[in-house]
Amino acid sequence: MTSTASAPTRDLYRPGLHYTPAKNWMNDPNGLVFHQGVYHLFYQHNPFGTDWGNMSWGHATSTDLHTWTEQPVAIPCDDDEAVFSGSAVVDERNTSGLGNGSAAPMVAVYTSAYAKESSRPGVQAQSLAYSLDEGRTWTKYAGNPVLDRGSSDFRDPKVFWYDGPAGAYWVMAAVEAAEQRVLLHKSADLIHWEYLSDFAADGPPDSVWECPDLFELPIDGDAARTVWVLIVSVNPGGVAGGSGTRYFLGSFDGVRFTEESARPSAAPAGEPPLRGSWLDWGRDYYAAVSFDGLAQRRVMMGWMNNWDYAAATPTGVWRSAMSLPREITVRTANGHSRLVQTPIVPPAASSTASDEVLGADSGSGRRAVLATTAPGKVHRARISASAAAAATFGLRIGGPGTGGARLIVDPAAGEIRLDRRDSGRVDFHEHFPSIERAPLEAGERIDLEVYIDACSLEVFVQGGLATITDLVFPHGPDTEIEFFADPSVVLSTVEVAVLG
Repeated sequence: MTSTASAPTRDLYRPGLHYTPAKNWMNDPNGLVFHQGVYHLFYQHNPFGTDWGNMSWGHATSTDLHTWTEQPVAIPCDDDEAVFSGSAVVDERNTSGLGNGSAAPMVAVYTSAYAKESSRPGVQAQSLAYSLDEGRTWTKYAGNPVLDRGSSDFRDPKVFWYDGPAGAYWVMAAVEAAEQRVLLHKSADLIHWEYLSDFAADGPPDSVWECPDLFELPIDGDAARTVWVLIVSVNPGGVAGGSGTRYFLGSFDGVRFTEESARPSAAPAGEPPLRGSWLDWGRDYYAAVSFDGLAQRRVMMGWMNNWDYAAATPTGVWRSAMSLPREITVRTANGHSRLVQTPIVPPAASSTASDEVLGADSGSGRRAVLATTAPGKVHRARISASAAAAATFGLRIGGPGTGGARLIVDPAAGEIRLDRRDSGRVDFHEHFPSIERAPLEAGERIDLEVYIDACSLEVFVQGGLATITDLVFPHGPDTEIEFFADPSVVLSTVEVAVLG
């Protein structure tokens, strides 16, 4: 079975597949980069406790995106600055001059959150650190910061190499968080930066924007037809409440990102629709960013938590997990370009189809327990079905009886609901009990894929056209996965696999 840390202590809620540090606080993924066959996951980390604070860059590595080894803290905070979110690149051309002639430097671009007692009290500015030994040790650049607007909310730089009609140079996307703006800058050397443009969109006035990402993808696998994707995390103002992550599709000419004309996304009842769409419709997918260094793929990971209640989750010596890595592609659906997310998981160690449900009388409205989970085991449930407009089906995930999280496919309402109000421990924060809703694309067949791992549910709808990510904290170590369906539901697949 996969490991999530160097020597994790198994407990009731520690995942078997999702990354968690052995101990202490974790939030945003930072500096995701692939180099020399190794995936590097850096992340916001408090080395000294389970609450947010002392922000530093934690570090984990993997060769397969499944098994992670926790490394020593990469970039620690100090008396002058906390080390906030950012990105990492391998400077193969040594444009920065930080290489030593034999090794290309790995360069982290991060936000220096300066202390009140520092020379820049309260300022957030962009700084560099570099590594000449594949990310094992880091040196902060002596000329930091490299981009300072004198702002208290300028943060989360995502840097990539642009090579297009406008030229070839580094591009940085960062946010003026409270102003809800993404600011684009360019540089020839990662050290000297020139302003290009900014991008803004509608949103609640009290929301902040964080953790931008900007990248290009082919449409329907056609390299001749591409679209640029801008990711922005928002808090508050998420589609399910609290934290959430939006995406916009458009073009980037090396200077400006221009959003394409598209139908607006759904919004909570009583609120106007927003431009763009939601990367995830759950409560617990935030600060998602993509790996640099993958030439033919775009892979993202997000923080699996919500700022509404992140400090209160009942996980003991560790706090927070990362989502499953997801490959991001673009598909045309109902005449519009849409992001599609496909989880990257290990092969199934075992797989069982439920003959009891799939038998000749499978449309009789049966209920059937498909599997019982146990600590350390990761289960994947797959369902393919067709249903009359008034029919529903789904899964109950909880202890024996009627309690548990309930995932309900409701074609008549055009949605899939994840109700975690009775999912187990829900009383640690008033905002945790909730019902999440994702849009259901019309079609003859409905495909559902659900990943169940200790304290989380990740739901992929219609091949990843929509996702719901939610934390759950069951009361006991054994959890039933129970299928239910109305009589008119016609099933083609009901399968549960244990991932190896």
